[in-house]
Amino acid sequence: MKLGVQELIIILVVVIIIFGPTQIPKLTKMFGKSVKGFKDGMAEEEEELAAEKKAKKSEDRKSEEAASEDEKE
Repeated sequence: MKLGVQELIIILVVVIIIFGPTQIPKLTKMFGKSVKGFKDGMAEEEEELAAEKKAKKSEDRKSEEAASEDEKE
């Protein structure tokens, strides 16, 4: 579902009528902060997942090394 130019203009007019021209800058600022917070949260989550994967790989290697040492003995 795509929005055309006419639909966007209608939405903009409705927003201006509901909130008034003085509130729109405040709303856009709040929206921008929300988007930034969401992106920061997603980046943080990706970093945590990467750290967990790295830790798991390290644990797997250690267990493989221990198993190979046990087989040698």
